[in-house]
Amino acid sequence: MPDVPYRLDGKVALVTGASRGLGRHFSRTLARSGAKLAVCGRSPDLLKSLVQEISHAGGTAKYFILDVTNSGSVTEAVTAVKNEFGNIDILVNNAGIVVAKSALELDEDEWDSVLDTNLKGLWLVAQAVGRIMVKNSTGGKIINIASVASTTVLGKVSSYCASKAAVSQLTRALAVEWARYDIQVNAIAPGYIRTDMNKAFFESATGNRVIERIPQRRIGNPEDVDGALLLLASDASRFMTGSTILVDGGHDAS
Repeated sequence: MPDVPYRLDGKVALVTGASRGLGRHFSRTLARSGAKLAVCGRSPDLLKSLVQEISHAGGTAKYFILDVTNSGSVTEAVTAVKNEFGNIDILVNNAGIVVAKSALELDEDEWDSVLDTNLKGLWLVAQAVGRIMVKNSTGGKIINIASVASTTVLGKVSSYCASKAAVSQLTRALAVEWARYDIQVNAIAPGYIRTDMNKAFFESATGNRVIERIPQRRIGNPEDVDGALLLLASDASRFMTGSTILVDGGHDAS
């Protein structure tokens, strides 16, 4: 039987923002493909329930408290993951927030909060994990979660658009720097993806008007991102680095 290129057996994957939403879904997907999971976030009860869910399905997972905006927390959590599993092969840099306000109404603290989480926090985690990958001489996969907002302007989320555009460019910069260490750094840019937090909005009249502007005339489900995730996490993408994959139903092209 030929090798299955998307299998992750024996690999250790660290997922930030794993408590809910896409991060929680990504963790389940990676576990089903054979990876051992280090699920990280700020909500211990939600992380515990995710670990139990993965374990009951036959996978391996541990949870670690991690605030990506705090460098000390990042160092402590990443070191704990390395000590627990021996290495980190895959990083899914998923933690992120959005503040929905016009640029005239957004205050400085709100701007800082978005950029600190979506950009600085992503860089802190990538740097900490990258150092381990380099030290262990094992290479690895870093997958940054950008957004269709990195290339398309979304209304009243200027700080989010700026942060995600920076994520895409940072992905390219890290890819160039770390290629010599056999570390592939890529990004996924999802469009509108259905989660528990936005489900009500997309069932409203305003949400339906947003959907009408997407060429596929629907928003995505978390499963729609699985193909890109497993491609970038696995050996199937060993000649890809510095790429950002749009998964948006044609939103960016319209």
